[in-house]
Amino acid sequence: MKKIVAIVGMCGSGKSVASDFLVNKGFKKVYFGGVTMHKLKENNLEVNPKNEEMMRKKLREELGMGAYAKILLPKIKEYAQEYDTVLDGLYSWDELKILKEELKGNLVVIAIVVDKEIRYDRLSKREVRPLSREEAQHRDISEIEGIAKAGPIAFADYYIFNNGNISEYEERLKEIIDLL
Repeated sequence: MKKIVAIVGMCGSGKSVASDFLVNKGFKKVYFGGVTMHKLKENNLEVNPKNEEMMRKKLREELGMGAYAKILLPKIKEYAQEYDTVLDGLYSWDELKILKEELKGNLVVIAIVVDKEIRYDRLSKREVRPLSREEAQHRDISEIEGIAKAGPIAFADYYIFNNGNISEYEERLKEIIDLL
């Protein structure tokens, strides 16, 4: 099995930037948020913060707190047979436990950490699915209380502090990947 790197962090921390960087280095990407988007489209629902939150809750009510790991595990295993694989957006503690158990030591977790005010500012300015400060704060609280999102961040193998510029961020990410 090839490298499997999970990128974790709060909304707006830079998970997708890290994932895209790794894709450019030859990694295959498994996007956890893609499950939510797919399910919304499947149910003819508009993609917006309210519907996204509803769908995340619904999936976890139906499949448990490890829902996304359960849904994506076959794809992760398939990719990891041939490719280094990046997991963009592993969210819950249960998802992490399932993947750690199933992937038998082949999973490395990198947490992206950013000062809250910087995250909120970046979220308000992002092109895809921007969030107001209030929406971002609501999502933070919902994810911390509702899905134990802090667990994977606290238990990460490596950390990147993403308050600076993109070149510093990418340099730290490259440094970590070179260690693996």
